[in-house]
Amino acid sequence: MPYGETGERPWGSFLVLDDEPGHKVKRITVDAGKRLSYQFHEYRSEHWFITAGQARVILDGIEHALCPGDAIDVPRRAKHRIENSGPDQLVFVEVQYGDYFGEDDIIRLDDDFGRADASVGFTEI
Repeated sequence: MPYGETGERPWGSFLVLDDEPGHKVKRITVDAGKRLSYQFHEYRSEHWFITAGQARVILDGIEHALCPGDAIDVPRRAKHRIENSGPDQLVFVEVQYGDYFGEDDIIRLDDDFGRADASVGFTEI
C-alpha cells in the first residue's frame, strides 16, 4: 500500500501515512462498537498510539484499557485485538516495523466478519 492509500473495512477505515522499507505507518479509525480481528503476524511488530476515543486491547490474553495519549507495543507473533469500547470513533496511529507488511501476514484467529483462518484454532479469552 503506497503512501496516501486509503481503505474501507467492515470495522472502519485506514490511511497509509508512510510506507518505506522496514516500516509502515497508518492512521486507523474504528467505528463505535466494532473491533478488528484477533490475530498475529509472523513478520512484523506494531506500536499503537491512541489519538481519540476509547480502546480495549487484548494482547496475549491480557486486557488493556487505553485512551488518548496511551500507547501499547504489539510484538511479532503476539496475539492481539483492538476494539472501540466507547461511543465515539476510536482513532490510533499504527507503526509497523519488520521485514514484510503484506495483508497475507495477518493470521486471523477470530473475526466478527467471517474472515478467520479456519485452519487456526482459537480459544476465546
